[in-house]
Amino acid sequence: MSGLRIGLVGLGVISRFYLAALDRVPDVRLAAVCDLDRKLLRPFAGRVGCHTDHRAMLAAGGLDAVVATVPNDLHTVICRDALRAGLPVCVEKPLALRAAEGEELTALAAQRRVPLFTAFHRRYNAAVADLRARIPEEAPVRSVTVRYLERIEEHVGRDGWYLDPERCGGGCVADNGPNAYDLVRLLAGPMVVESAGIVRDAQGVDRQAVLALAGADGVTARIELDWSFLGECKDVAVELTDGSVLGADLLAGHPGFKQSLWHEYEGVLAEFAGLVLGEPRGAGPGYGPDGLDALRVVEAAYRAERVEAL
Repeated sequence: MSGLRIGLVGLGVISRFYLAALDRVPDVRLAAVCDLDRKLLRPFAGRVGCHTDHRAMLAAGGLDAVVATVPNDLHTVICRDALRAGLPVCVEKPLALRAAEGEELTALAAQRRVPLFTAFHRRYNAAVADLRARIPEEAPVRSVTVRYLERIEEHVGRDGWYLDPERCGGGCVADNGPNAYDLVRLLAGPMVVESAGIVRDAQGVDRQAVLALAGADGVTARIELDWSFLGECKDVAVELTDGSVLGADLLAGHPGFKQSLWHEYEGVLAEFAGLVLGEPRGAGPGYGPDGLDALRVVEAAYRAERVEAL
């Protein structure tokens, strides 16, 4: 069989989107799976290599790249081991729990000259692509507002680690913040956090947040996050320098629960395959600086929260 041989580490709620994309994206195929839960491995027995330890999967060989869709606290060790084995990595956002870990991974990927790709799936949303195409060069972006609102309990399924700050890295800021910031960066360039209003629940999980950011040439951004929202809202509004406003509803045309993710993860996998094959199909992140930038924004937001609490 031809195609890049992919090892998938983690068979939680997001893995189904990768598995579906592996069936639809050319030049890739599933070669191995890894999860601690043996029950999740059973459907793959006899079809691909099955492992309960990612190191055993790497040692078995026969892989061209690794996709990591595991709890956030495991990203660093899996990425590090795969990169040391010389394998390109596509990892779910966030790249790591801490910016220092992200710096280590980014440096390792650059040293080994191996792609380290953070899966910001919303950048492949069809409505986002259309929005980018509608921004005229003669009237660049003045400000961006991204809303990322949902009830997290409806999204996590069996993956309860999302609500454990030690495993998630925080709450809505740590987990949804990178996706929202990536849209800001995509539309208006890198930014820094100016202020952060964060609301936490009794367990200390940040459930709501409003981040104000600033970029070059006076461009600003606002990110609204909510893990207690009744329903789901994911949208972007862009104000141009001529005063006009353009928008994108990321869920439009995808009425079913999580339906937009199917086509977004096709974009993720196609972009990753292009990087691995040396045929970038978009604004490829190379050795991981965009994943690192998002981590720095998350840490800055939590620092700003502490400062504002004094």
